Amino acid sequence: MSLSNRLIIFDTTLRDGEQSPGASMTREEKLRIAKQLERLKVDVIEAGFAAASQGDFESIKAIASHVRESTICSLSRANDRDIARAAEALAPAERKRIHTFIATSPLHMQMKLRMEPEQVLEQARLAVRYARNHTDDIEFSPEDGSRSEEDFLCRVLEGVIAEGATTINFPDTVGYAVPEMFGATIKRLRERIPNSDKAVWSVHCHNDLGLAVANSLAGVMIGGARQIECTINGLGERAGNTALEEVVMALRTRQAYYNLTVGIDTSQIVAASKMVSQITGFAVQPNKAVVGANAFAHASGIHQDGILKARETYEIMRAEDVGWTANKIVLGKLSGRNAFKQRLQELGIEMDSEAEVNAAFGRFKELADRKSEIFDEDIMALVADEQVAQDNEYYRFVSLAQRSETGETPTAKVVFSMDGKEYSCDGQGDGPVDAMVNAIESQAKSGAELVLFSINAISTGTQSQGEVTMRLSHAGRIVNGVGADPDIVVASAKAYLSGLNKLHSKTERVNPQAAQG
Repeated sequence: MSLSNRLIIFDTTLRDGEQSPGASMTREEKLRIAKQLERLKVDVIEAGFAAASQGDFESIKAIASHVRESTICSLSRANDRDIARAAEALAPAERKRIHTFIATSPLHMQMKLRMEPEQVLEQARLAVRYARNHTDDIEFSPEDGSRSEEDFLCRVLEGVIAEGATTINFPDTVGYAVPEMFGATIKRLRERIPNSDKAVWSVHCHNDLGLAVANSLAGVMIGGARQIECTINGLGERAGNTALEEVVMALRTRQAYYNLTVGIDTSQIVAASKMVSQITGFAVQPNKAVVGANAFAHASGIHQDGILKARETYEIMRAEDVGWTANKIVLGKLSGRNAFKQRLQELGIEMDSEAEVNAAFGRFKELADRKSEIFDEDIMALVADEQVAQDNEYYRFVSLAQRSETGETPTAKVVFSMDGKEYSCDGQGDGPVDAMVNAIESQAKSGAELVLFSINAISTGTQSQGEVTMRLSHAGRIVNGVGADPDIVVASAKAYLSGLNKLHSKTERVNPQAAQG
């Protein structure tokens, strides 16, 4: 396929991003993110790894049934069972892609696959041939490509293109590459492989050395790739993946240099970032490019003076172009239902029925009685909090009372429901949060270990809601529970119960460590 100036954006937040320990999502959470990715106008959404679990299979099927504007993709290993499972999950999709892979580096072939190179070559070809029975859109990845031998790569990639692979993805699975070498390798492969022009070339980079975005752009500019695989907020296992918001805004801001176009609606970037952060519990660092809270903040007097005179003196992008709004205070306790419903639509929050809108409005009014200024972030948090509760009903927060005084042992009384039955429990601890957890555990007896506890202010000021993330581990599973409330201890209780719900859920998947990076 001849090179064009159109770059395909392939988002793998729901697959590779989910491989971050604790980032596993329910079907409903994945569907919410997929709908936001559709609003973002992502070209391809890798919805998951169908063969990894029944939960992942159902998530892909749900996304394939509801998302119509993006191509829906499932990952599969290079075997008939995985490919058939992917095809079944993707059946409802209007546009579908099967993404199959096999390791090609000497280290992976010897130590992980226990296969000879000729066996790997044959299995790769057979996998693509079989996948063609289910769809014409086939992507192939040589796992650990950046550490594979070039001669062998040429044979494998020529073979899979001959079998019908329409996209060749070159992954830097372990984040080992550096930009110039990475781009040059892809260029040589494309020059050496006789049928390379029959496929779109793609890059998939990890951020172990902080070079994922740079490597991806080098793969495009030097190597001639025309697809970038990325995730919202750079989410992903280890140090993460190429950040969608960074590559897209680099291409847009330096359009004269790259001379490439993307179909992304950049005004949806911040909304996507916030949604992924809230659902996964992975907070965005303040100085994160494009979507960090400080990305468009100016503290220096010289910078402030320049911005007031002409924004372009210190800003190379406009905050509103990526979805930041100058007027963040939108509603108060006197606001009506129609204004609230309109704001939900503006924030891209979909409700399935008027009953859900009414319930959300009731929670909004309750919050407005406690907090005079309601921000966009508050609305997103209260809706997310309730949707999590609806998705997982086994544990549900009811009320909390706690006492903490210098020189005295903190105590807490927590009322919560478990499997529809209400319990009132007392606990003591080193602090109010510890006392609250001990109170819940006196009845829940989950055996979970708390491995991470973090608090973030949702908005500004001392009235801000606190958003608490509690990462729990039990029996090899790691999940994130998230809760929000103006009272930090209440937010912590909601987060802890949210985590227990995910551990209890039978459909919640275990992170697929067998998956390709």
